Amino acid sequence: MQSSDKELVQFVVAALAYHGIQKVVLSPGSRNASFAIAFDAHPQIETLVVHDERAAAFIALGWAEQTQTPVAICCTSGSACLNYYPALAEAFYRNIPILALTADRPSKWINQGDGQTIVQAEVFKNHAHAYLAFDEDSFENNSASKRAITHFLGHLSQAWKGPIHLNIGLNEPLYGLSALQAFEFEAQHPQATNPVLPDFTQIEGKKIMVLVGQMDPNPRLEYLLGQFAELSNLVVLVENTSNLKNELFNHCIDRSLNGFEQHDPAFQPEVLISFGGAIVSKRIKAYLRQIPLEIHWRIAPDFPEMNTFGTLTATLPLEPTQFIEALLQSDLSLQTLNYKGKWKAIDYIAKDKQVAFVTSQTTLFDYDIFNCVQELLKGPLHLHLANSSVVRYAQLFDPIAQVIYHSNRGTSGIDGSVSTAVGAALASPSEQHLLICGDTSFIYDSNALWTSPFPQNLKIILIQNHGGGIFQIIPGPANSPLRAQYFEATHHKSPGKIAEGYGFEVLYVSDKFKLEDSISTFLAHTDGPQIIEITTAQDQNAQVLQDFFNFVKK
Repeated sequence: MQSSDKELVQFVVAALAYHGIQKVVLSPGSRNASFAIAFDAHPQIETLVVHDERAAAFIALGWAEQTQTPVAICCTSGSACLNYYPALAEAFYRNIPILALTADRPSKWINQGDGQTIVQAEVFKNHAHAYLAFDEDSFENNSASKRAITHFLGHLSQAWKGPIHLNIGLNEPLYGLSALQAFEFEAQHPQATNPVLPDFTQIEGKKIMVLVGQMDPNPRLEYLLGQFAELSNLVVLVENTSNLKNELFNHCIDRSLNGFEQHDPAFQPEVLISFGGAIVSKRIKAYLRQIPLEIHWRIAPDFPEMNTFGTLTATLPLEPTQFIEALLQSDLSLQTLNYKGKWKAIDYIAKDKQVAFVTSQTTLFDYDIFNCVQELLKGPLHLHLANSSVVRYAQLFDPIAQVIYHSNRGTSGIDGSVSTAVGAALASPSEQHLLICGDTSFIYDSNALWTSPFPQNLKIILIQNHGGGIFQIIPGPANSPLRAQYFEATHHKSPGKIAEGYGFEVLYVSDKFKLEDSISTFLAHTDGPQIIEITTAQDQNAQVLQDFFNFVKK
């Protein structure tokens, strides 16, 4: 088997495989040609070629999240690597392990007027856990260099995961071949840590709120948290992106907060226990920031100084299952109040009223799409929610059984929703995936449609509301005369036509009377169109949402 004739390149590729990287998303170029040759030759590594580096990085993110394994991205020198940054920032705040492998010219040629060069050293410094650079000339037969690379790649398996950056300066020629080499690696054993638990007696007799952010499915935690939620002193608030389902939980946070006066002390917690990633609800953040909490324990191995609500007592570097198991075994008296009952009563009232909420008989709104999807969608399925208004609408409805919810909530950007869903679908071809995406997000990430092969197990519901509507919902820009021009990026283009340009068949719907049948047929048939574009009344969507909250509050 022939591989690259550069020993450094062959060693890096072998080291990646040893550290569990089996997938590499490559973007075409010349300076990284040696890596393309070596990756293609390695028997343990699968490659995918994606031309747009930004899309490539988000595809890798979706793949890594889906498989729970690290993924590498590899590009040529110059500005190419800068396109990785949005996805790496998302991975940084989501603890998703990605190796950015950037090919470069040797360091002596940087800032010397040579073509296609920028300063690539530590270009991701603020959003990467580690950085390492090597020039080809300084590597040959250097065992210390090999140990440095091996140690560096160990960051991919640490408890606090995230992106790392390896920059390799290569000399020309770049296309030479030699025999595939074998390398030996020393096994690395992570250091065991003994968890330190807090004094649980501090929360005895208190009103306790458990707030869970974005998480991958965790059946063990779901079971333990369900047992914990049986205690009357506490309420468990989750979102669809928490991927934890139990009738004892309050799944729709904004719907619950809408049901009582925020200054009512009966609902205010004294203790907050939080874990998971980002919280979608802005209301719960605002609510908790104005409450003088006595204790806030954040359970996480990452970001120890993250103080989202301004009242952090301690960040405990534990797995949530460890913490909840210890709490359940602590024999605390947590059945002295009816705190859970108050929150659940509000939840049940709002849920019952929501069933009766109807919109205009003839006009099609964003809310109608999510209401229809809620009724028609069946698991098992991976549901990808684009950012802005899409992910917020989804939080108004209880999670659907056997549906796993995904969204890029690390940075909450719109610049990778389609690509991330593509990567996740490619990683699990036997499972069904659905993306709900707004028109602006779709247009912004339309190069994802260039991916070949495009996953046949991914369908896309595309909401054409001419620029979204999120800025009609958020106080402030909603009343600004500059909203349409500067904030919303209002447009009248059909994103479906962009998809047609890539060869996709698109189903178009704008008639409310055809909505249910169209979505039902679209979801049921695997051999039909992969994309459905649904046009809604953009200028009235915000009012319908306000009508919803007013209705369920009565």
